[in-house]
Amino acid sequence: MQIGAHVSCSGGIHTAVDRAEALGAESVQLFTQSPRMWRPTNHDPANLERFKTRRAEAGLGGVVCHALYLVNLASPDEALYAKSVSALQNTVEVGCAIEADAVVFHVGSHLGAGFEAGLGRVVAALESVLDRCSDTTWLCLENSAGAGGTIGRSFDELAVLFERLGHHPRLGVCLDSCHLFVSGYDVGERDTLDGLLADLDARIGFERLRVLHVNDSKAPLGSNLDRHENIGEGLLGERLGVFLGHPALQGLPALLEVPGREGKGPDAEELRKARELRSRWL
Repeated sequence: MQIGAHVSCSGGIHTAVDRAEALGAESVQLFTQSPRMWRPTNHDPANLERFKTRRAEAGLGGVVCHALYLVNLASPDEALYAKSVSALQNTVEVGCAIEADAVVFHVGSHLGAGFEAGLGRVVAALESVLDRCSDTTWLCLENSAGAGGTIGRSFDELAVLFERLGHHPRLGVCLDSCHLFVSGYDVGERDTLDGLLADLDARIGFERLRVLHVNDSKAPLGSNLDRHENIGEGLLGERLGVFLGHPALQGLPALLEVPGREGKGPDAEELRKARELRSRWL
């Protein structure tokens, strides 16, 4: 398991590698633009090349780009939908330029329009985005926490998307431990996690699992509240080690998106705790 973290790329996209290396991360996740605005960053081509050089120097494993949280591919609002499709296309283009392994995104919410209406819009959007992916850079659906009209809260919904998209060869999955827990899957129980992964294999294909998000949860099981907590300090606690140590999940990029000691995101101590917890449950 390549335990790593989501880091900033302030100062140039290549600086994400510097920050990951300083944390002792084995994989890295980054936004390719400011997560709070639609306007894409105009990356200096030299920095894109520097990213690849620094990745090799640092010996980083998985590299993952995360699309904006603003993206909503199921939105019935035409203006928001158009901006969402454009933003995800841009993220994929940057991801391909730095030879990222995956672009992870949240599908979005139908905002009351209904699952089928939202699904149609999502499929149309993803057909255009998947054409921009490469054999190296896949597009990965992240399971949602399940609030409101979000799509992707269960394997049933993720499987429908795969079916509608013809099981596109560059379409993958990202599993978030916190999102699974608050959606009702107690991933701190080995039998539950075994069943969940068997279901993933049967419905979608285990080879489609490309990325893990490792987060403890502030919110209760089945609450549908997306509230990340530091490793071992949430309601999963020590049982998060069941997820970290599961034999089927080894070898994957496992990225922390936790608050950290100072509320500034994952730090070296959080990565240390994740590795220690994993070693106890292997």
